[in-house]
Amino acid sequence: MAWWSEWWVWGVAAIALAIGEVLLPTYVLLGFAIGAAFVSLVLLVGGSVGLWIGGSIPVLALVFAVTSLIAWLALRRWMGVYRGQVKTFNHDIND
Repeated sequence: MAWWSEWWVWGVAAIALAIGEVLLPTYVLLGFAIGAAFVSLVLLVGGSVGLWIGGSIPVLALVFAVTSLIAWLALRRWMGVYRGQVKTFNHDIND
């Protein structure tokens, strides 16, 4: 069986991405970590969906990409920049 269809490989990738999120000052890797954790969970639980996803690299990559995008958008909405949080200046301080 190929490495990409093993649940623990995706679990290790999720943990590595989550650790990278702690070390780097961004919220980008957390969405990818959630996507990898979701794929790992689907492959672990198995069933017909797990076999369908694990049997094809394009389907596996699509599930990972869509889940990561949804997680990133949800995190952006939940922890993102709120209206009025960023101060903008419309004049020069030297005027």
